[in-house]
Amino acid sequence: MSSDSAISDGGEVVTPAEFRAAMADFASGVTVVTGLDAGDPVGFACQAFASVSLEPPLVVFCADHRSRSWPRIRRSGRFCVNVLGEHQTSLCERFGSSQGRKFDGAEWSLTRWGTPALPDVLMRVHADVNQVHPAGDHDLVVGRVLAVERIAEHRPMIFFRGGFGLGTAATATRRSGPPRQGVLSTRPTTSEA
Repeated sequence: MSSDSAISDGGEVVTPAEFRAAMADFASGVTVVTGLDAGDPVGFACQAFASVSLEPPLVVFCADHRSRSWPRIRRSGRFCVNVLGEHQTSLCERFGSSQGRKFDGAEWSLTRWGTPALPDVLMRVHADVNQVHPAGDHDLVVGRVLAVERIAEHRPMIFFRGGFGLGTAATATRRSGPPRQGVLSTRPTTSEA
C-alpha cells in the first residue's frame, strides 16, 4: 500500500476523495497567509491554521507542496496570517485561486515586519518560519510569533462542507449512498435534508 492511502478501522483503503468529503464535516476558520519575496507580495488561502504553544508563542499552518506562493514565503523566512471575517468571501476566493496574480488590484499594506497585511481582517499573526516538517502532500509550517494584531470585531469566516458559513452547507462534495462500515458517512443527516 502507498503512503498516500489511509486505512479505515474496517481494513478498507480510504480514498483521497472519501477523506476529503469526511474532513469537510470539520468546520474551520479561514486565513490568508502572506509574505514578501524579492519585493513582490505573495499569499494563499489557508484553513489549516492553529496555535501550538504559548511559551514560546508558536503557530502552525499547512501548505500544499503544489503551491506557488509557499516556496516564496518560505524563502523569505517570514509570514503574516490574516484571519478573515465572514464578509471577506471575495478575498478568500481571490487567494484560494491558482489563477492570476492574487495581489493585482487588491488593497494591502506593508507591515513593519516586512509582510503584506490585508485590511479589515479579524486579526493578524506575524511570525518567522521556525520549522518545516514534510507531511504527505503538505508541509507543516511552525512559526515563531513576533506579534499579534487584533484588528476588527467581525464574525469569523467559517468553511464547512464545501461552503462558507454554517447555515447553508454545500453538499456537492458529499458522497451519496449508505455509509460503509468503518468509514465515516458523508451523507446528509435528516436535519440537513
